[in-house]
Order: sequence, then structure tokens, then C-alpha cells
Amino acid sequence: MASKMPSFFAAVLALMLVSQAFVQEASGAGECGKTPIQSAAASLSPCLSVAGNAKAKVPPSCCTKVNALLNGTPKCLCAVLLSPLAKQAGIKPAIAITIPKRCNIKNRPVGKKCGSVTPSHEAQED
Repeated sequence: MASKMPSFFAAVLALMLVSQAFVQEASGAGECGKTPIQSAAASLSPCLSVAGNAKAKVPPSCCTKVNALLNGTPKCLCAVLLSPLAKQAGIKPAIAITIPKRCNIKNRPVGKKCGSVTPSHEAQED
């Protein structure tokens, strides 16, 4: 019986951790508030063509979406740009973070930073 106790406690601990993660996800504890990051990323689809090309003209529809995101949940933009989903879509974070400036948005991240993260410049050289 004593040998089954550690396994039981490990199972209970694992269940508690999974439950906590589920509750945080369900309550919208992420950078995008109650909006799932996938939905926030999808809303930025008009920006996809310029997220990898620093010289491309940013379409007005992209600027509108970025501005709305920055006004509502500013940390969400960085969360989207630095997410694995963005990498899979071929987005270059060092270029994508320049979109708010290219849109002349006043309330934008300063420089080429996402919070404390500075996307690498290597992405610009590809």
C-alpha cells in the first residue's frame, strides 16, 4: 500500500496542474484577453503579405486591424508576432513589428521591441 501512495499523489498533482491550465485558458488569462491567440492572428490576415517584406506598402485594412488590436489589447500583437503560429505562417517578427510604424500608428510599441523581447535582425536578412 505504501508504494501506491506516491503514484496516487503524483496523479492528483498532475490532475490539479492540468485543471489549472484549463481554467486559465478558459478565463482568457492570455495576452489577448478572452480572444484566443489563433483568432487574433487570423484577424491580422490582411497583414500577411507585408509581414515578411519591409519595403511592401501596408494595406489600409492591415493598419485598421493592427490599430484596433493595439487599442484593445496591446500585448496581443507581440504575442501573435512571436507565436509558433506566426513562424509557421512565414512571418518574420523583426519585419512584422515595423507594421505599426509603417501604418503611422501613434500608440505603437517603441522601436523594434515586443515587451522585453527584441526580434532578431537575422529575420530581416532572409
